[in-house]
Amino acid sequence: EMRTSIDVLLVEDDPGDIALTKEALKETRAAITLHVVDDGEKALQFLRRQGEHAKAARPDLILLDLNLPRKDGREVLKEIKGDRDLRAIPVVIMTTSNADQDIKNCYGCGANCFVTKPAEFDEFVKVIRRIEEFWFSTVQLPPSGAVEC
Repeated sequence: EMRTSIDVLLVEDDPGDIALTKEALKETRAAITLHVVDDGEKALQFLRRQGEHAKAARPDLILLDLNLPRKDGREVLKEIKGDRDLRAIPVVIMTTSNADQDIKNCYGCGANCFVTKPAEFDEFVKVIRRIEEFWFSTVQLPPSGAVEC
């Protein structure tokens, strides 16, 4: 069954990629609220509802870039997946990298999938649509709350 509304946290510092993601998500069937933070520190503050993010929504999905200022995406991923209150939230790595080492490390740290960002606008939009279709129309997302494994 389709969720009525879905909160997505985009952790991305490239204004162009933020704009593209917003544009691509406009076309989707699900009602998506996109929250954007532009560095790794802010991502963790948002997820832990600290400071200015005290009232932040718990995201249903995180789109995480790897190369971020202040705390890079690899670190952010480790912290999310090491935290029992956050680890159930699916994390999609979206990066320009297609390095085997990055791919291996991200899956090793619990990433739910790894997507290399296409340079072409149309391809980028297609990728976002596929993510949307898969995560919001096909997969059962976890209910919120702490999880034990």
